[in-house]
Amino acid sequence: MKLKIGVIFGGKSGEHDVSLMSASNVIEVMDKNKYDIVKIGITKIGKWMIYTGDVLNIKDGSWEKDEENLIYEFSLFDHPMITPIDVFFPILHGPNGEDGTVQGLLKIIGKPFVGCGVLASSVGMDKVYSKILFENAVIPIGNYMPLTIAQWNANRDEMNIKIEEKLEYPFFVKPANMGSSVGISKVHNRDEMITGLEEAFTYDCKLILEKAIDCREVECAVLGNQNPKASVLGEIIPSQEFYDYQAKYTDGDKSVLIIPAKLDHDTTEKIRDYAVKAFTSINGRGLSRVDFFIEKGTDKIFINEINTLPGFTNISMYPKLWEKTGISYEELIEKLIQFAMEEHGVN
Repeated sequence: MKLKIGVIFGGKSGEHDVSLMSASNVIEVMDKNKYDIVKIGITKIGKWMIYTGDVLNIKDGSWEKDEENLIYEFSLFDHPMITPIDVFFPILHGPNGEDGTVQGLLKIIGKPFVGCGVLASSVGMDKVYSKILFENAVIPIGNYMPLTIAQWNANRDEMNIKIEEKLEYPFFVKPANMGSSVGISKVHNRDEMITGLEEAFTYDCKLILEKAIDCREVECAVLGNQNPKASVLGEIIPSQEFYDYQAKYTDGDKSVLIIPAKLDHDTTEKIRDYAVKAFTSINGRGLSRVDFFIEKGTDKIFINEINTLPGFTNISMYPKLWEKTGISYEELIEKLIQFAMEEHGVN
């Protein structure tokens, strides 16, 4: 008997387009002899639809216009195409997908789903709360400051001074709940800071401001449930000043990924250990990618963030890391589905 997999893609998020790229790649490589796939798309305005058409239309977003292959009215609780689904595979990035909201919905439905649960997803998505947990797990973090839109609007002049007392230029301005480097800017003076804050507040009402570290950027993939394993490490040489959205997804091969990263054994093992600790500190399950900085000159290690539903495009770091560790893209997808069933108590 084939397993029926419900792949959820798109989403009401600034990372909608990344999700389309990830989902189309995952669906294309799934073994059709093992899995029947039900494709469930979410538009940018939050409309859910079952899509029965060609997977190639997902990547460029044209699936939404494929009227003959769209089912608009359905229930996740009792539709004949939904109820037989054995495992859901949410390939959603950012708010309303990676932050525990969809995970909570799938929990209510009572079906296994790939990836972290509600708590880990929500905490992992929030860069402020995840840093608090990393600190408690004795994982080194860089200097940072949270900022809400209420604080900013209450007294901007006073807040400008507080920020500059806490953080020296340059520093990063980031939405607290966003991924794929959406809404992030590196600011070098007050004018750039104000512009960066205004931009970031269009994505989230809470920001995190982080010290800019002259560093090497290193990432580690984690896989598993109760006994998670860490992959080899990968280093990013970004095409832009930092690894922003353009460097990740639109600059082609201008950004260089070095896998495995050229690091000494002790540094490598320390980062792999920190990655697993970070994953367990948020009660992670299934998968995550953990990002680190290695400060140039001191070789100090700092955790940057954890991504509980990392990109799955053909150029994404997560599958590439596992491929270099010895697990192919296809095997990785199978393992994630098995971990989802295991976590749900299904053999």
